[in-house]
Amino acid sequence: MNVALGGTFDPIHDGHRKLFERAFELGDVTVGLTSDELAAQTRSVDRAVRPFEEREQDLQDELADIAGDYGSEFEVRKLEEPTGIATEPKFDVLVVSPETKATGERINDIREERGHDPLDIEVVDHVRAEDGDIISSTRIVQGEIDEHGNITPDRDGR
Repeated sequence: MNVALGGTFDPIHDGHRKLFERAFELGDVTVGLTSDELAAQTRSVDRAVRPFEEREQDLQDELADIAGDYGSEFEVRKLEEPTGIATEPKFDVLVVSPETKATGERINDIREERGHDPLDIEVVDHVRAEDGDIISSTRIVQGEIDEHGNITPDRDGR
């Protein structure tokens, strides 16, 4: 199967790793990485995001490790719009987090308008930090937790 997923991935954390692992369980993976412009537009909290090239390198390294465990192929592509690559006919499955499920449904509407089959939408639950709240890049950047969800009260952030 051809699997798509997308995001900003800055910084990568255990919640992202759970998405990636599920994607590789399902097949070969194409990850849409938000452009610098799109990353700024899609933040629910206004915060700095590292440049595309830095995020892409970290993502490539992370995916290479996981892909090897599954014997799968992967590709990273730049996303210029929120519905991105998943509207292309070659994909079978879209892996999303709970808060991006609605975007997946919108993608299927676009696919239908274009005469493409709908994607199976695979929702992967959040990973919880040790305080019970979700692990998020924003919490990591703010210094609340590390990439594994450990509470880090003495950390200044990124």
